[in-house]
Amino acid sequence: MAGQAITEEMKLHEQWFAEAKDVTLDTLVDFMRRVVDGYVHDYGTVVHAISACALAAAYAADKMPGARGGITGFQAGFVMWNFVRNWLGRKSPMRLIDYADMLYPQYRHKFVEQTVDPATWKFLQDEAGRLLFAERNNLAHPDVVAHWKSIAAGHVPFGYVVREDR
Repeated sequence: MAGQAITEEMKLHEQWFAEAKDVTLDTLVDFMRRVVDGYVHDYGTVVHAISACALAAAYAADKMPGARGGITGFQAGFVMWNFVRNWLGRKSPMRLIDYADMLYPQYRHKFVEQTVDPATWKFLQDEAGRLLFAERNNLAHPDVVAHWKSIAAGHVPFGYVVREDR
């Protein structure tokens, strides 16, 4: 049963994210019930509650014996991308830019040019070709269809260049 009505301005979610780190398999369901059903959520607060639950579940799983002592930062990144792909139902290549990398000169290549790797470029060309022949092509704006044709023909859009990351 829901409790008090809350707003994002109350910033209760900040505490939920802090508490999520201490959640175990034994306390997970209670945590989820408290943050989801313990409040009257609005459009903005419910997403914080669901995010806190997902984070709590990851922390709880990481503490289980089968996790073999916890996962590394690299593995955590893999978990994040698996979650993003499955939650959003995305199969396309994606990239996340951490602008803090601008603080380190060895990451200059991430910011100097707009680049796309060859595998992503192939995906974009194949997808553009598929979309040109898909039923919804009839519903697409002529500018969108022209853009797809340009990509399928080998023109890299938006000033990007195709190059392997260094």
